[in-house]
Amino acid sequence: MTPDSTAAFSLLSAEAVRTRAQHMLSLGLDDKLPNFRVDLTQIDPVAERVIAVTKQAYPSLEIPFHSRWRHFVVSGVDRLEAIAQVAAFPDAAARGRAEFDLAIISVFLDAGAGSQWRYADKESGQSIGRSEGLALASLDMFMRGAFSANASQPLRVDASVLAHLSAEQLAQGFQVTASNPLVGLEGRAALLRRLGALVAESPGVFAQHDSPRPGGLFDHLAALGGDKTVAAPEILSELLHELGPIWPSRILLGGIPLGDCWRHASMKTGDATDGLVPLHKLSQWLAYSLIEPLQRASIKVTNIDGLTGLAEYRNGGLFVDAGVLSLRDAGQAAHSHDAGSELVVEWRTLTVALLDRLAAKVRERLNMNSETLPLAKILEGGTWAAGRAIAREKRTDGTPPITVTSDGTVF
Repeated sequence: MTPDSTAAFSLLSAEAVRTRAQHMLSLGLDDKLPNFRVDLTQIDPVAERVIAVTKQAYPSLEIPFHSRWRHFVVSGVDRLEAIAQVAAFPDAAARGRAEFDLAIISVFLDAGAGSQWRYADKESGQSIGRSEGLALASLDMFMRGAFSANASQPLRVDASVLAHLSAEQLAQGFQVTASNPLVGLEGRAALLRRLGALVAESPGVFAQHDSPRPGGLFDHLAALGGDKTVAAPEILSELLHELGPIWPSRILLGGIPLGDCWRHASMKTGDATDGLVPLHKLSQWLAYSLIEPLQRASIKVTNIDGLTGLAEYRNGGLFVDAGVLSLRDAGQAAHSHDAGSELVVEWRTLTVALLDRLAAKVRERLNMNSETLPLAKILEGGTWAAGRAIAREKRTDGTPPITVTSDGTVF
């Protein structure tokens, strides 16, 4: 291993995300950032807003984790649980593989739908957009066996099918038309094709007890936890190491693709990682979403707070709309910004650090701690819903305060 590759691997962790985000926030508090000012005096009202929406959704404060599974509950019906009741999985591991299959596919397809796209859900009769619509579209494709190579076993995802998935097939499953456009359609299809190829090439990880499938990662993680225990940051680390190569190679260090990692001139480290800011949003969203399948298989997941908040536009929009963050040049809000621009990188990084600050405020007001109210529950309760609500208050179409040009692989 070269010094550069060692440096690269140091960025593939939740700890690296949190450490660099806190450094970015410290620069912001010293008013040394080029794009944003930070006003922590406004964070108390944000905490009250988050608590209010949390109590509205979860009056008893029995809050589930922020994960993809929440989006499979429609009008009070948990569709995944209904499937599990009739699927007749032979054992817990078989169910775990299927749930990993679904979670991985669904999360990787959940990178911002744009404001126009909607999914006509036949079961509820609703027209549903954004993350919830993407979840149902992916669930319906999964249930129909669209990702399976075996017609008699529809509830699985096979590497051989993913490797040849076309944008046209995805468009059909997601009801995409000229009048119902989905942002980054080709990018999503290409991501799944790369996933299929990688899984097929790594049988030691993804085919320990079955043919190659993303859900084979369940067996890999279960094996890591020799005492039936695995730490949440370890889940993320494995995701970044094993699935990292599928992401567009925006930045390579020592030949290692860094995924959702970007450049910002203010991040001075004086080593090979100088100027690099890891965020790993979708991978962390997936790590959160894999916790419950592991728990259902009686595998204990520890240190859930070792993961960070998610650097996406609802959490970030909450801080902008509530005045914790403000653009130095307010006119920038009128323009769309590339995901790799320093403005967006700065915004997303500050969001991660501010979520930690906000979590402490929320726990203090509710007389709870990180054990009884981990960050994963605050996000669900929580910050994501509050970000969406304040966006609707500020703008009739509910769009975020800053527009990011998406290729379907970032948000």
